[in-house]
Amino acid sequence: MSRRTAAALLAVLALAVTIAPVRTGAQQAQSDEIVRRAKNKVQPNYPDLARRMNLAGTVKIQVVVSPNGTVKDAHVVGGHPVLANAALDAARKWRFEPATTESSGVIDFKFEPR
Repeated sequence: MSRRTAAALLAVLALAVTIAPVRTGAQQAQSDEIVRRAKNKVQPNYPDLARRMNLAGTVKIQVVVSPNGTVKDAHVVGGHPVLANAALDAARKWRFEPATTESSGVIDFKFEPR
């Protein structure tokens, strides 16, 4: 194997390791589905800028739900940046059924121009 091939292979492996998702702990090992039922779902407001740009798409929000059913933490994991803040604000207002432990998952918000 030549040095150039070895260097390229090493670069690809290093990139794969940095891009690959890291899953640790039992909480993150579950699927992206939230196993708790949502009691109160808040729909996001369609941003004016997105309306003017005629943007459509889905924003994915990773949420951590506390045992009492409130959203403890939320962050954007995918979607258009113009739509992301509206989805994030709505996700933080969701309420879930109480449980004995924290749970996490992904909420998808679909935006369509009207």
